[in-house]
Order: sequence, then structure tokens, then C-alpha cells
Amino acid sequence: MSLKNQATNEHTANNKKPSEISKDGSFARQINQFTIPFGTDSSELPVEADRYRLIWCQACPWAHRAVIVRSILGLDKVISLGTVSPLRPRIGRVDWEFSLDENGKDPVLDVQYLSEIYLKTDSSYAGRPTVPVMVDIKKMEVVNNDYFRLTNYFETEWALFHKENAPDLYPESIREDIDALSDVIFHDINNGVYKCGFAHSQEAYEEAYESLFSRLDELENRLATNRFLFGDFITDADVRLYTTLVRFDAAYFTAFNTNRNLIREFPNLWGYARDLYETPGFGDTTDFDAIKRHYHLSITINPDKKEVAIMPKGPEETIWNTPHDRERISGKKEKFIIRS
Repeated sequence: MSLKNQATNEHTANNKKPSEISKDGSFARQINQFTIPFGTDSSELPVEADRYRLIWCQACPWAHRAVIVRSILGLDKVISLGTVSPLRPRIGRVDWEFSLDENGKDPVLDVQYLSEIYLKTDSSYAGRPTVPVMVDIKKMEVVNNDYFRLTNYFETEWALFHKENAPDLYPESIREDIDALSDVIFHDINNGVYKCGFAHSQEAYEEAYESLFSRLDELENRLATNRFLFGDFITDADVRLYTTLVRFDAAYFTAFNTNRNLIREFPNLWGYARDLYETPGFGDTTDFDAIKRHYHLSITINPDKKEVAIMPKGPEETIWNTPHDRERISGKKEKFIIRS
């Protein structure tokens, strides 16, 4: 499924709105430029072990879901992982920095800033360098930054490298239903929190706010009788929803003014989120410190915005380990459909 957002140039001059802000003050996320799919056709990206490096930020929900699926399917054995800092560098442009690595450079790509590999690939690239991004180590070039489809490629085209008894996160029998719900989740929830946080008009903010909580209310009701979004087993759609839910109370509620309810005030969504959090691949790739540092201390789409920021102490992470009692809905301990 392709995104239908307005492509924009992220370099922002003083006293101008960031380029991803529309005339009505609403946030329109830039289109991904590197979208060639993985596959077996000569026009597609070849699926090869040890050829690609996945670059992510622990704070980023789009990157987080790729890392969750990579972990669950065992692709961490064939796709290496590079990590940028959750704190944006203050260098007059929007970028990501490999400041967590020794000598401040990614040890495989040998770059300090993510923009370097984007510009090496395309010297005219003018958008934000985004994560997740797959880099071809042989060519030292960006090959895919299509966060919307990347997990689906991992689930299908990369099946040859799945670990033994890997789960089926994208069952063919309900694939169209998963895609349809994922599209709704993206526009109103995943990107919905950003539409609230980056709005430049009261009207745009309130419209996004109403859509966000209307969808959360719908999913709260859905999860009253379903352990996961499509019944008893985790699918790709659950991965996509989780990465927003897990950031909600710690970041979006205050930083993005999504403050009608905390997620822990939705009984079903809260239990569901904790059920996923305790599942290998989810909680063990969740870094609340990185999340809070990025959303409360860092900068995002406007590099000219400078202000004193405070790092919130809460919420306590231990609440994510409290009992959720979601097994009563499915009557099963198993959470995955194992691929036949």
C-alpha cells in the first residue's frame, strides 16, 4: 500500500513553517523516495544474507516495528543492525547521528550522519534522511526506506531466512484485512499522533485529535472480545499498533497534546499493550529512556526550533510488567500462528 502524502523538502529557513506543514496548518508526512521492493524479479532488490544493514533509532515507531519483526522472525541473523542516537544533532538541518558508536561513526557504513549515506546514494536528495532504512553494504547505498511496507517484505520475501518454526505474522488468508486495518491505524493513530503534535493551527490539531481518539475508542471495543486485533494470534497489524501505544503515555500524551486519555486508562488497550510488551521481540526492543529523550529533549521537523526542554521522570516502567489477564479471551498460551 502506498502513502498518499505530499513530498516535501525538509530544509527549513528561519521564520518559515516546516515544509511538511500544509497551508491549513496540518502535518503532511513526506513520501519515501527509496521504495524498490525486495523480491526475485530482476527489477527488485535481491534477498541475500549479510548484504543489508538496517538502520534504526530506538525512539522511532516506524523503525521499531521493523526491528520487532526482524527479531520475531530470526532475521537478526542475516540483517545487521545500526543504531542512531535518539537525540537529533543540532547542526541546522534535520538529521540522525551515529553518536552512540565508538568514534561517533557507524562501524560498517563509516558515516557520522545518516544524511551522508542518503547523499552518497543520491546527491540531489533533499528530504529528511529517515529511519528505518535498508542499506546495501556491497554498494554502500540506500536501497529501501519504505517503512510502510518493510515489515511485509520481511514476512514474505525474506521467508527463506526465517528461523525454524517462525510465526506467520502476515497470513495470506487475511492479508487484505490486515492491510485495510493497517492503513486505518497508520492514518489515524500511528501518524495521527504526529498530526496532533506537529499541527500549526487549532483546527488541524482538533481534527487530528478527534480522529485519533475515535479510532482508539473503536479498537478498545474490538479488543474487548479479541485478544489481538485479528483474534487469538499476533499479526503484523499488532506490531504497527504496539509501537504507538508503547510511546503514548511516555511521550505523545504530553509532547504531542494527545491528552484526552492515557493508554493505561483504556482497560482493553492497556492489557493488550502489556500482553505484547511481555512477548519476545516487543518489550526487549523497547527503550523508554530513548523514547523520552527524543520526544522531550530533541528536535524533529523544525531544526530552527530551540527551547529549554525538561526530561520527565515518569511513568514508571514497572507498570508494563503488571498482570494483563488477556489469556482468558483466547484460552491459549500461544500467541503466534506457526508457519506450516
